[in-house]
Amino acid sequence: MINWTRIIVAMVLLSLLTLVLAPLQIVFLWLGLPIRRTLPRYWHRFACAVIGIRVRVHGTPDRQRPLLLVSNHATWKDILVLGSIADVVFVAKSDVKKWPVFGLLARLQATIFIDRDHKRTTGVQVNEIGQRLAAGEIVVLFPEGTTSDGNRLLEVKTSLFGAAASAVPHSPTGAVHVQPVAIAYTGIHGMPMGRYNRPVAAWPGDIGLAPHLMGVLREGAMEVDVIFGEQITYTAASNRKQVSREIEIRIRAMLGLKLRGR
Repeated sequence: MINWTRIIVAMVLLSLLTLVLAPLQIVFLWLGLPIRRTLPRYWHRFACAVIGIRVRVHGTPDRQRPLLLVSNHATWKDILVLGSIADVVFVAKSDVKKWPVFGLLARLQATIFIDRDHKRTTGVQVNEIGQRLAAGEIVVLFPEGTTSDGNRLLEVKTSLFGAAASAVPHSPTGAVHVQPVAIAYTGIHGMPMGRYNRPVAAWPGDIGLAPHLMGVLREGAMEVDVIFGEQITYTAASNRKQVSREIEIRIRAMLGLKLRGR
């Protein structure tokens, strides 16, 4: 039986918080105040609590800057999960700007939008990522280019790792720190989430956003593990493809171990 009371309460609470915080965030962004980076973290934490997502964190984001977090990507909930842990900005495809509600939230978090269909603008977009990294922001990159079913890591696209290279000349130390992150949806209603149940948490993209959102609100009580791996220092002498391959290997290993309950 669908618990409509729970769904309605969750939607009302999220709507009220957004109506209160959104105008403040617009002002903070306009004035360029440091709190513009922190406020979204509290919204994400509240959203996780209301929806019923319990986040377990293993390790911590590296303290060195500039810092690029590279993570697997199974669902839009990854944004809530990572956003609840640290003050981060995300790299997203330009289509997200047009999404109802989510597009507005993405803009309020100063998301970096990229258009993969127009190769001419790729350099400009990569440079923007590099500039944001050099400015001290923690940037999150989902290098698969799309969402998976939550059971595996898809092929990693190396082109956007050029953002690390573009930030190197602007770094005070001449280096950018690239840290692998694995997000594993491991439990539901207090029970282990097997591979056949994981599509409840994942959003591979062939399901409408609204039905999937309703399904998540209906289920609730999800558990997700976030694992921060050891960073790789990227310098002017680094090879982009080699670094991206090593990051891919580390994410795949961390994700596999956690999904197997280790």
